Amino acid sequence: MTDQVVGGGHRAPEAARGSGTGDRRGTLPRQDGAATRSALPGFAGRRHELKALRTDIRRAGLDTLTGRRGARSRVLLIAGRPGSGRTTLAEALLREIADEYPDGVLRAVLTGRDGAPVGLDRTARDLLAALGTDAPPGADEDELAEAVRTALADRRTVLLLDDAPGAEDVEPLIPDAPDCLVVVVSQGPLTGISDVRPCALGGLDTAAAVEVLCHYAGATRVTVDPRTAEAVAQESGGQPAALILAGAWLAARPKLSVADLRQALLAAPLPPDLPAGAHPLHRAFRLTYDALPQAAARILRLATLAPDGLVDPHTAAALGGCTVPAAAAVLHDFVALGLLRPLPEDAGPTAPPADAAIGPRYRLPGCLVPLSRDLLREQERPADVQLARARMLERTVRLLQSCRAAAEPEGSPSRRKAGELPRSLRFGNRAAAAYWLRTRRGALLDAARMAVEDGQLDTLDRRLISALTRALLAHHGPERAAPDLYTLHALVLRVAERRPLPRERAAALLNLGDLDAGADRREQALTRYRGALEAARSVKDPVATGRALESLGDTYGALGDWVRAADWYGRALELRLGRGERADAARLHARIGAAHGAAGRYEQALKDCRAAARAFRRLGDSAGQARAAEATAGVHEYAGELDAALRSRLEALDFARAASDTPLEIRLQLRIAEILDRLGDPAAARLHRAAGERRQREPRD
Repeated sequence: MTDQVVGGGHRAPEAARGSGTGDRRGTLPRQDGAATRSALPGFAGRRHELKALRTDIRRAGLDTLTGRRGARSRVLLIAGRPGSGRTTLAEALLREIADEYPDGVLRAVLTGRDGAPVGLDRTARDLLAALGTDAPPGADEDELAEAVRTALADRRTVLLLDDAPGAEDVEPLIPDAPDCLVVVVSQGPLTGISDVRPCALGGLDTAAAVEVLCHYAGATRVTVDPRTAEAVAQESGGQPAALILAGAWLAARPKLSVADLRQALLAAPLPPDLPAGAHPLHRAFRLTYDALPQAAARILRLATLAPDGLVDPHTAAALGGCTVPAAAAVLHDFVALGLLRPLPEDAGPTAPPADAAIGPRYRLPGCLVPLSRDLLREQERPADVQLARARMLERTVRLLQSCRAAAEPEGSPSRRKAGELPRSLRFGNRAAAAYWLRTRRGALLDAARMAVEDGQLDTLDRRLISALTRALLAHHGPERAAPDLYTLHALVLRVAERRPLPRERAAALLNLGDLDAGADRREQALTRYRGALEAARSVKDPVATGRALESLGDTYGALGDWVRAADWYGRALELRLGRGERADAARLHARIGAAHGAAGRYEQALKDCRAAARAFRRLGDSAGQARAAEATAGVHEYAGELDAALRSRLEALDFARAASDTPLEIRLQLRIAEILDRLGDPAAARLHRAAGERRQREPRD
């Protein structure tokens, strides 16, 4: 979670005058859009700190006193307790130095919705996704951190690491790039990171605190009672978050005075064991919360359940059990009251026009998260919390199904099904759906984790993971989606092992094994495939069993252990023959022959290749006959029989042409050219090579 969006001295615009005092049975006090603007017109109370931070950027570090430039990025630390305006000061700094860093700003929040560290794995992947760079699926933390540093090496970028738990969460992400800048927001020091420039924030002085109060509550009432305003500022400890909440509360009540505000703050109840330093924020929060209508108060409590801390109208509507327009109005009012901060949407060229399914995004300020979470525990029954969570995740499933459908052709079953959904759940076009999927990626993955962690949501966890997997594949394709798919398959594995669900366990292990094999983690892939084979056999699942057997053969082949590869292919062949699957049996004969040939068992290899050729011939499969002849040629090449290899490849070429298999035809032409060169016939080699290259240049459907 991040800190208050305004504070640390931002001057908020004057709040519009509302009507009435508001009560828990009616609606929220209404305020106009001026109070909800995220771009504030001024800055109060932190000019000295802001100037010091800018000076620290230019100052030589401890490792550059010799005159040589440092190899790593400068690290600035803005330290302060939650509610001190530390994030706001960081954002103010970024606005001032934006022109000096043309490659923009990367942001990461290092503390999750549950108050625990997010973890380097998730942070690094989110940063890489923002950079448009992918790390191998299943990469470890060291590899991911290295990928982040490499991606930033040639850039002039600011990296904002918000709500950092400690130095161990920051240090691996510091780029080896002197042209980058790292700004860290944390509660304490970053012990262990050299040459960190700290800027410690305390409370605002009285004049600055009054200015913040004035710009939220309105100048008139503060001007007519300056002494009471100063007393409120002092009793708030100069905490910007408390002042914002107090000022917004007063702005919504034009008939009350600053003295009424002070009296209400002092009357707010406090827990008996609350530290004195937490009193101002707790009082201001309870003052605001206790005036909310019941439905709005419940949405605020349940907002702490939002995946990745991201709240939008759909999430709020599902949690609160209300309509999307009603939830949108509540969230708008929460911003005016200082309870939420809006997040900017992507304003780049890829941003689609307004779409019903894409609402504004908000985040609960980090300093308010523990307070809201305490209220959730105190006032919500566990069964009601679980029901709200289930509604939210069910809404997410439907949005994902709609998102996937937007990438399907017109008239497809998924498009027709999506057309039956309410308008608020439908995307206007593929671009809008892709934008939603990209900007909600972190929250969607966290929603999948949340569903799995709950453990009592029946099939909702698997439905959510399945819907997210399909949406990622539809919009990103297998290669781009692979890193996120690895995370999702690992979650499916957790569910399958906990329940237990052996079929799902086999499928998850097979998918993870494929991704491990694609990332050259062969030994890990073997472990996955063996586990999948065991699970598949336990429930007599022939499809998963056959796939696991063949995958083991493929992996041993990639490792160069052709004897074991042939053995696993042979076991898969027995399964196919027993089930009468002749086409798969023929294909496996060819693969066994190729494996025996690579292992130097030429006689056995040719025997299996001939068996494959006969089977494909009986099936009338010209493409299969081409592959069988190609495998035979490979055996002859292993044996050093180039003339026989040439004959077999020419035979394979005829079959490939009959099957109209252009890629295979091209591959065979080029390979024939290589053999002819080795046989000393360069003229014929040139003809075949030219024919293959010509086919490569031909347009294909």
